[in-house]
Amino acid sequence: MNTAKVSLILNAHLPFVRHPEYPRFLEEDWLFESISESYLPLLRMCNRLAEDKVPYVFTISLSPSLCTMLKDPVLAERYTQYLERHIELGEKEVKRCAAEQPEFSEMATYYLEQARLNFHDFVEHYKSNILDGFKDLEERGYLELATTAATHAFLPLYKEYPSATNAQVEIGVQSFLTTFGHLPKGFWLPECGYYPGLEDVLRSHGIGWFQTASQAMLLSSDKVENGVYRPVYCHNGVAAFPRDFKGTSLVWSNESGYPTDKVYREFYRDIGYDLPMEYIGPYIHEPQVRVFTGFKYWAVTGHTDQKVPYVRSLAQRRVVDHAKNFLYMLKKRSLTLSNTLEETPFFTLAFDAELFGHWWFEGVWWLEEVIRLIAKSEDTVRLTTPSLFLEGDEKLQTVQPAFSSWGHGGYSAVWLDGANAWSYRHIHKAIERMEELAERFGDQVSLKQRFLNQAAREVLLAMASDWPFMMYNKSSSEYAHKRIIDHLSNFNVVYSNMCKNAVNTEWLVKAEKRNLIFADIDYNIFNPKH
Repeated sequence: MNTAKVSLILNAHLPFVRHPEYPRFLEEDWLFESISESYLPLLRMCNRLAEDKVPYVFTISLSPSLCTMLKDPVLAERYTQYLERHIELGEKEVKRCAAEQPEFSEMATYYLEQARLNFHDFVEHYKSNILDGFKDLEERGYLELATTAATHAFLPLYKEYPSATNAQVEIGVQSFLTTFGHLPKGFWLPECGYYPGLEDVLRSHGIGWFQTASQAMLLSSDKVENGVYRPVYCHNGVAAFPRDFKGTSLVWSNESGYPTDKVYREFYRDIGYDLPMEYIGPYIHEPQVRVFTGFKYWAVTGHTDQKVPYVRSLAQRRVVDHAKNFLYMLKKRSLTLSNTLEETPFFTLAFDAELFGHWWFEGVWWLEEVIRLIAKSEDTVRLTTPSLFLEGDEKLQTVQPAFSSWGHGGYSAVWLDGANAWSYRHIHKAIERMEELAERFGDQVSLKQRFLNQAAREVLLAMASDWPFMMYNKSSSEYAHKRIIDHLSNFNVVYSNMCKNAVNTEWLVKAEKRNLIFADIDYNIFNPKH
């Protein structure tokens, strides 16, 4: 039997949230939680595997907006303060649990140890820039790093605006080059959003591969010989790697995925909401806005308020069971497929990186166990990356993928529905006006150049897929609504001033300090003749 190949692709992305005008800002916690619960634990996992000489390789896409925040000194300092508060809270929790709730003492101690470890790794080991950790792992051959769209825009909804789609791709590639010192070979399509012709934009910027939803193959106008179990070439030679829906659903499914197991930790039950205000007040947001602290002591249990205490040793044993089950299912399907496919099966497993550790507390443990098990069974299953696979000169079918996404229904329903549809006519108009500015005022210098560059930034930030998703999901929808309005209003400041051939210098300086992203952007990228 030939060895089945598995490509694990993680997409690390967060919307650009940076508010230096406030001493603390609620939504900045999204970044801090992800660093503490996903990114640093993933780096530790990778380094443990390397130290143990476990052979492995997988792919991580790091979005430009996330990279910008991870490199920002202001946010780095705020994250350090965030860790200091969590260490202080952990010390209090160890004492409180010992006296009042001894069944939680083990986890209180664990959380304190993790907070101290995160502080050590972030401040002392990585010198406040964890991107160096990912870059080091890539240089040592353990990771393939990829990029994505500039602000993670859902690209199918901008098909009619080639300058905007091109800007999202080109700036994604440019940002990666600036951050990691080389061009990326792969491109994560935000939300697996694909439309026919997008591969031409990717190829024009040197991209060799991208991932798609399963529907891209299943609904193709061509007969796809291997379904979702082999990558394909588009007609221009760019490779598409379809996501293995069955494999990812073992983890991703809200109804039956591994994270729903009753012994795993409950995400939503947190002491930030449970404990008295006089105790928890210093560790939440003013004025008395209760938030997640990360100190969670309850197991999933089920759809009931009668939760049971979380026991880490039980969860760790279940992680091993689930890792073995996952590998068993891969091997079983590989054996079945080998009897029907002419070529060796290829499984593309695509996830959001924040699923591991943040949304699914035990996710990093599970992932490490899966990698260790695969390393012991190289005769049947082996990890690879899209680029390594393509270097092997494999024979692949050439097909036309279909318009698709990994969202509900497989199309655009999540990012274009009754809650968010209002925004697109305004964003599309801003793109048209940005094109107008780029044509009318081409190749400006000095203040006008900076002014127009800022307009381009505001358009890109308004295009982020995060805002319509939040409105659809009714999660932080007011903030998402405000962000779109603010970015469009900022763009209109530039547009109205430039129509008078003027620059609002005071406004520009403040805007550049606030939305400190894409430092080397060139607004001419929006010129349709570009």
